[in-house]
Amino acid sequence: MGGSVKIAVIGAGSAVFSLGLIRDLCLQESLRGSTVSFVDIDPERLEMIHRLAGRYAAELGVDLRFEKTADREAALQGAQYVINTAARSHDDEEAERALGEQRGYYRGFRLSWFPNLTLMMAVARDVERICPDAWLIQSGNPVFDGCTLMTRQTSLKIVGLCHGHYGYRRIGQVLGLDPDRIRCLAPGINHGIYATHLEYEGEDLYPRLDEWIASESEQFWRTHQPEYNDTQMSRAAIELYRLLGLMPIGDTVRITGWQFHLDLETKKKWYGPLGGFDSAIGWARYLKRLAERVDRIFTVAADPSARLTEEFPPVPTTEALVPIIAALANDHRGEFQVNVPNRGAIAGLPDDVVVEVPAVVSGWGIQPIQVGRLPARIVLYTLMPRILEMERRLEAFRSGDRKMLLGELLWDHRTRTLEQAEETLEALMALPFNRSMAERLRG
Repeated sequence: MGGSVKIAVIGAGSAVFSLGLIRDLCLQESLRGSTVSFVDIDPERLEMIHRLAGRYAAELGVDLRFEKTADREAALQGAQYVINTAARSHDDEEAERALGEQRGYYRGFRLSWFPNLTLMMAVARDVERICPDAWLIQSGNPVFDGCTLMTRQTSLKIVGLCHGHYGYRRIGQVLGLDPDRIRCLAPGINHGIYATHLEYEGEDLYPRLDEWIASESEQFWRTHQPEYNDTQMSRAAIELYRLLGLMPIGDTVRITGWQFHLDLETKKKWYGPLGGFDSAIGWARYLKRLAERVDRIFTVAADPSARLTEEFPPVPTTEALVPIIAALANDHRGEFQVNVPNRGAIAGLPDDVVVEVPAVVSGWGIQPIQVGRLPARIVLYTLMPRILEMERRLEAFRSGDRKMLLGELLWDHRTRTLEQAEETLEALMALPFNRSMAERLRG
């Protein structure tokens, strides 16, 4: 047994995320007696997740206390861990996407990173003022941009988490191997990580991967009919591996390389019949599945006769969030993939840029493991351009210089003329939910 803590969850109305968090907390014995304070601006979702949490813990006979509030400052009082998963709504993003497509930007041009950064900094400033010794755990995107911004502008203990690195497990499944026996070291930056080491029970897995590519991949791509967006072993992933020399992992596959995203047919060629996660087909399927999942959670939570542990079995998720809190709070030493300031972890990258690397987590804190220097092709082709994009965004956010934002459009491969970029930016700024952003960006 360990010690109890107070955890504040910002954006707790993200029902699927919060359900997984509740299950993991209930199954973590070392955190028994802890208090979880849920915060959300949507009263219906807040009430639902609070009710579900209390019933779930009661069914398992677990000693956890749950609070609910719309007052972020109240939730932060006495908190030792603050989880921020809040972000702009999908409805706003879809409105921006539609506007961008009307102006020649296939799959749109979204500015959700700006309001999300605004929210992240507001949370960080509140934590700095109310509970400055707390760990701030950033789970909402953009993890890379947001954690870099917050670590530069505050003195808080900040860590970003993303589950994309578990993409290596899909490699094992396709190769017919037990994913639990695979060890993958995949450093880089969030949504830009590459397997420098890929082993199966101590054996280098790259030769098996090469053999699969040579003898089985074409058959797999011709016959595989994914029910969902399966990108880890797509043609795009293997093409990036051939180009860069290391296997891209997780979301890296769907984000790196504009050449895979020219139109729907191009996406289908590289990502399969659904066109990948970000195609009109794939994204619509994701939103539909998400809505169905949320509806089901609401339905079960509202039914007092439903046994929650039968509907949502008490099995740990693969998320590292709760195990990391347990490691920090109770000195349970473990190794986890985290997003923290570089400070030499990846040689050759700036120290004040947040990188995604393995780290040792314990009562002493979070110590990133130095992974050395990544291949030049990966650094120069993928990481440095993404770092420069992040720096442009942070400068626009910091300075309020609208021309920095215009530069984002001018760097975009879909932009054909200056006028197209200018008109698109002005149209995006005119959207009602972007009013505060437009007022800040006047330069």
